[in-house]
Amino acid sequence: MNSEELQQIAEAVRLEHEKYDYEINVCMGAGCLAQHSDKFKDALAKEVESSGKRCHVRSAGCLGLCAAGPLALVDPIEVRYGHLRESDAKEVIASLGGKPVERLEMHLENYFQGQQHVVLENCGRIDPEKIEEYISRGGYEALLKALTEMDPQGVIDQIAKSGLRGRGGGGYPTGLKWGTVAKAVGSPKYVICNGDEGDPGAFMDRSVLEGDPQRVIEGMVIAAYAVGATKGYIYVRAEYPLAVSRFSASLREARRHGFLGANICGTPLLFDIEIRLGAGAFVCGEETALIASIEGKRGTPRTRPPYPAVSGLWNCPTLINNVETFANVAPILRNGAEWFAGMGTAHSKGTKVFALTGKITNTGLVEIPMGMPLREIIFSIGGGVPDGHKFKAVQTGGPSGGCLPEEHLDLNISYDALIGAGSMMGSGGMIVMDDTSCMVNVARFFVEFCMTESCGKCIPCRAGTAQMFGLLSKICNGEASHQDLDLLIDLCDVVKNTSLCGLGQTAPNPVLSTLRYFRDEYLEHIDHHRCPAGVCACNARTPKAELAEVTV
Repeated sequence: MNSEELQQIAEAVRLEHEKYDYEINVCMGAGCLAQHSDKFKDALAKEVESSGKRCHVRSAGCLGLCAAGPLALVDPIEVRYGHLRESDAKEVIASLGGKPVERLEMHLENYFQGQQHVVLENCGRIDPEKIEEYISRGGYEALLKALTEMDPQGVIDQIAKSGLRGRGGGGYPTGLKWGTVAKAVGSPKYVICNGDEGDPGAFMDRSVLEGDPQRVIEGMVIAAYAVGATKGYIYVRAEYPLAVSRFSASLREARRHGFLGANICGTPLLFDIEIRLGAGAFVCGEETALIASIEGKRGTPRTRPPYPAVSGLWNCPTLINNVETFANVAPILRNGAEWFAGMGTAHSKGTKVFALTGKITNTGLVEIPMGMPLREIIFSIGGGVPDGHKFKAVQTGGPSGGCLPEEHLDLNISYDALIGAGSMMGSGGMIVMDDTSCMVNVARFFVEFCMTESCGKCIPCRAGTAQMFGLLSKICNGEASHQDLDLLIDLCDVVKNTSLCGLGQTAPNPVLSTLRYFRDEYLEHIDHHRCPAGVCACNARTPKAELAEVTV
């Protein structure tokens, strides 16, 4: 595959699309499929055939606003429909050339205003299982540029200059990691894509794998060229069958077009990718545990150093980045490092994809430039808290993150700002809570998750999270004392500073952040055996008259 052949494919797709007056992109992501978007798409196709209208119906990836699914986007008029049913197909097709169907139309100016799509630029716009459609939107141009115009170090330099940091949670500079693997002694070298997305409420990587898998493949091949790798793996949890199916189909298409295998794009580059399925262990999101799982061992972490960049998969130099990180690679090479570095903040460049969930009006997937205030994400894009309730906190970073109160709504999103406030970026989960949430109970929920997901290899995490959960349960039940609270704080310090891997080291974060900002709720449970939100068991021990006072 050379540049001319790439252009021929893109031109053929464009000419094919010119035959149609309209294209209807129907979301076939997991969320919309669960609400039978496939039946709506099939009904659309039948209506198009019977009406004779020049309209192309496409199976597309996630369109973003999951709360309004099933969704469809009509191009070129940019009309978005939501809450679609099979019976709506006839009305949608009949409206083409006239006024949109008002009862189905979604007015989403606020939702998309402020968003900046880099990773998600193709999601909802292409058929994820047709490589030709990916190519028609600039796909594999970056790979050809890297292989024909740049040497491996030049690629690494571009990634470093862009300021891209790992989107899996740690925020490690991507260019620096690539450079370390490239310089490491030993062969073969491996590239691993971490698709083990296990945070509660997170679905960013899943949506990219379902909606634009070729972008991830292209990023991995470019990385392989840069670091000198010959073999790649993508580790995806088995709970993502649709993502696995579409990525598998995309691998076959990439091989068929010469983007994987031997002599990629007519060059000496040799690289191929295999899928490895995870069994759902949250700890396998940690890179050394993930490596052990790929090797066929029990997924438990090991001490570092040596780091995987030097001694990883089968003790060979290994590059590990997550799905979103690889999805940023092709746009950076295509548009230039300066373009990417021009977005975001001084130390957090580019954009970040977040999964907005919880007590928020517009549940879904958003991509915003780094530096946007939390307030704008939650209230402008997210539509605020529904049903007349008041915003209370937002959890960022999943079980490893923290809960930030209203006073931090004007915090600009960046790696360093979130850590300074007692939370973290994580992979991109963002859970909004309202005044019906008890922050002690929220902390208990996340600690229970970490306790359940602990691999048990180290004592601080295995025993410490269990003891933390027991103490939080005592507080929620109104049975705890101030000595229990002091012990909980001491336990957080021990678990945080002595656990083997990131799971244990960050498990205390929800407790520490809720103690930092909502200590009064802990004291209310301990001193008065009352839960201000009315959700904990301690309220069963409180006289109704006292509960009425708390509610008022």
